[in-house]
Amino acid sequence: MDVVVAGQGYVGLPLAVRAAEVGHRVVGYDVDLNRIKQLSAGESYVQDVASERLRAVLESGAYTATADPADLDGFDLAAITVPTPLRDGVPDLSYVESCARTLGSRLRPGATVVLESTTYPGTTEEILLPLLEQASDLKRGVDFGAGFSPERIAPGNKRWSFEGTPKLVSGIDDKSLNTIKAFYDTIFQTTVPVSGPKVAEMAKLIENVFRFVNISLVNELAMLAKPLGVDIWEAIDAAATKPFGFTRFTPGPGVGGHCLPIDPLFLAWKVKQELGVPFRFVELADDVNRHMPDYVVQRLTEALDQRHLPVEGARILLLGMTYKINATDLRESPSARVAELLIRLGADVRGADPNVQPGDATRVNVPLVDATPLEIAAADAVVLLMDHARFDLPMIEKNAPYVLDCRNRLSGPNVETL
Repeated sequence: MDVVVAGQGYVGLPLAVRAAEVGHRVVGYDVDLNRIKQLSAGESYVQDVASERLRAVLESGAYTATADPADLDGFDLAAITVPTPLRDGVPDLSYVESCARTLGSRLRPGATVVLESTTYPGTTEEILLPLLEQASDLKRGVDFGAGFSPERIAPGNKRWSFEGTPKLVSGIDDKSLNTIKAFYDTIFQTTVPVSGPKVAEMAKLIENVFRFVNISLVNELAMLAKPLGVDIWEAIDAAATKPFGFTRFTPGPGVGGHCLPIDPLFLAWKVKQELGVPFRFVELADDVNRHMPDYVVQRLTEALDQRHLPVEGARILLLGMTYKINATDLRESPSARVAELLIRLGADVRGADPNVQPGDATRVNVPLVDATPLEIAAADAVVLLMDHARFDLPMIEKNAPYVLDCRNRLSGPNVETL
């Protein structure tokens, strides 16, 4: 099958490479010329795609990277994996819209377009299809097929592989569904058909809302447990011994990445627009999670006060600047907000993260240093924000004068947990 994967980021590149590996002829399309240059040179910038895999499909001719829309002609199936950010609380579908116009101008009878980008229910039928029809002069369900199949990428997840994670598939009609399912059946071990795009769009948001709300719940419990004299970590561990009716979530400095701080708010926006009512659970969860960095700074300030150290001028080392353990992604990381708040208070803030790429160092807003024994010992306070496997935790325990541990990974008289 001749396949186009539009968008070569953390969702699109793994899909494109895997599709090429299983025998499809794949064109990876992106408007970012620097990305295309890197990909064409066999250099992967996505954590879950090794450069060796990328080079193998390039050398075999199964995969090519391009920024030229003319190279998209003749595709059998195109997958849209472009960003869907939130701008001032409103979903920004401009990348989807632009991609739909580009693909529509290259759409031929018999082809199929599937949207993977996370969005609100109705986007496929209300936004994507009209743009495809307008750009192609073809008719949905007659001349071309379409559907929605949400991405379930979990960067750095060692338990669930890309192809091992069940894949939801939907189509605007039976023919579209059959085509989309047949394609993804060649890539994923399990595909799960649903009745239509709106169900698949809602299912993706339910997944993220579930995590978002439960993380918010344990974060708020963490803030309440300390003044009640309860160790929230021990209490969560105790609750997790129940073999049914409970899913373990743990506190942290806030949520980050493209999904959790953004996707649930797509649904909240859609509900407000169409139904005129608030999605109260999501709005409350958003409020709690957005203020977790403030709580981290509050706890750190209190700890320094107890040691007769003002925050102003204090040397503080933040460990882990990415949004997720063992990941390289800095998007929407709560660590950046913690750093910003401390800098405003006049602290001398440094960051350490072995997973941050040199080219991304300017995005963390603080000087990056190595987490050496000397650097740890020189800090008035160390804050463990992300417990990457590459951190030497026993060394940190031994050398840090004080640690605020936001991940419950350290112990000792100099350690305080969130």
